[in-house]
Amino acid sequence: MKLDDIVTEARGFAAPYRVTKGRQFRLDDIDPADVGALEGEDKPAAQEALANGIAALAELQERLYADNRWSLLIIFQALDAAGKDSAIKHVMSGVNPQGCRVTGFKVPSAEELDHDYLWRAVKELPERGQIGIFNRSYYEELLVVRVHPALLERQRIPATLVHKRIWKERAEDIRHFERYLAHNGVIVRKFFLLVSRKEQRRRFLERLDKPEKHWKFNPGDLRERDYWKDYMRAYEDAVRRTASRHAPWYVVPADHKWFTRLVVAAAIIETLDALDLRYPPLDSAQKREIERARRELAAKK
Repeated sequence: MKLDDIVTEARGFAAPYRVTKGRQFRLDDIDPADVGALEGEDKPAAQEALANGIAALAELQERLYADNRWSLLIIFQALDAAGKDSAIKHVMSGVNPQGCRVTGFKVPSAEELDHDYLWRAVKELPERGQIGIFNRSYYEELLVVRVHPALLERQRIPATLVHKRIWKERAEDIRHFERYLAHNGVIVRKFFLLVSRKEQRRRFLERLDKPEKHWKFNPGDLRERDYWKDYMRAYEDAVRRTASRHAPWYVVPADHKWFTRLVVAAAIIETLDALDLRYPPLDSAQKREIERARRELAAKK
């Protein structure tokens, strides 16, 4: 397929899950098992579309690198076993590793806790021409820290700054931070992979049943299931407060990994294509040098 055709197809897959105006957003409106227009779980059609998308991403990434004006920050947030790792692995399988870097954010280190919560993320922002992927991000401050507010104590924030408006303030700060990035050529796209409680249980059991997946099992993941409703409220509020035109959320159904990957790829393709990326034009001297080199190489045949 031609790139233009792939982009057109991508818009259809991504648009239903894009959130730019958070006030109207309701998490209950998204079915984790949804497969969009691919009725009957048309996995082969999705796999073909994903293969086309991976090829398109490779071409668009090369243009992004050559253009060297923009950078793309992709943020993945989800509950455990929603498929963040596999989405990154499959969707980005065709891009040049030199132009793409994945950063995973886990429990903050002592050094990170001695700084503001955005500090460790700012250090990892992608350079111009690059794609940066955050596997979890500063949004953990509105999610896990909100669900477990005792974690705020480790941040040693002055007591007068820890009040009932802190989550609203942090959401405002993040929204302003993302606007700042947009004003500096850093395109931000955020993905919340929404898995159902039932499907998460099935995937946890699969990890326990297959020895090659035992390394993924963490007893703490089971304890977090007790806070399911708290997490859903936290995610809904985070999306409502931080979704914008310059940094939209994509709330992606995640019960079917093949469909999740397709939507993620489609959203990234649509985003990069909209930048009108171009290869740098050559001046007259560069064109003459290219012709000279061509004649020289042809003469040495």
